[in-house]
Amino acid sequence: MANDHYFSASPTSDARERQIQVTLAGRALTLTTAAGVFSPDGLDRGTRVLLGSVPPPAHDGALLDVGCGWGPIAITMALESPDAQVWGVDVNERVLGLARANAEAAGTENVSVALPDDVPADLRFRTIWSNPPIRVGKDELHQILLTWLPRLEVGGDAWLVVSKDLGGDSLQRWLDDTLDAGFHVARATTDKGFRVLRVHRTAEAIATD
Repeated sequence: MANDHYFSASPTSDARERQIQVTLAGRALTLTTAAGVFSPDGLDRGTRVLLGSVPPPAHDGALLDVGCGWGPIAITMALESPDAQVWGVDVNERVLGLARANAEAAGTENVSVALPDDVPADLRFRTIWSNPPIRVGKDELHQILLTWLPRLEVGGDAWLVVSKDLGGDSLQRWLDDTLDAGFHVARATTDKGFRVLRVHRTAEAIATD
């Protein structure tokens, strides 16, 4: 039980579910969190910074929240883009159940919550928002990003929030060095010690795929 982390696949600790009050996309909501998940008491600072700084997601097509947790980012995307299909992915079975329940409680009918391997392999995304799981370790984090960022549609954007103290600047450099010429990486904003990084897939990527 003591070794449970928010990125554990099957937490063994007592769930101890609780209800919290949050405001997402301008709507006051009552949602459910639990022990053994990331930020069970409400929106963490990084997610607040992300949601407060990014432009609206694409209004249709497929959208993605990488590391969805109990669902605040995916739910926000779904509320802002009701004609889009929003996917929230995570590896923690407990948060997958919470995210599904919270999407229903928020009245969103356009959210699919799944394990990464359950997302259709041919699906491409117009917008990706993520507060990525930094504490899984650098190698695992890099693998996660290299799994999803290449699945951006041409013209699509990924927005990532990362604490400066947890490697936001080095992650920006790594993305810039690692992704091919079809991607442009830039720091969009800095707020409360967090970097918001924008990864834009350009039209030139078609020639290099």
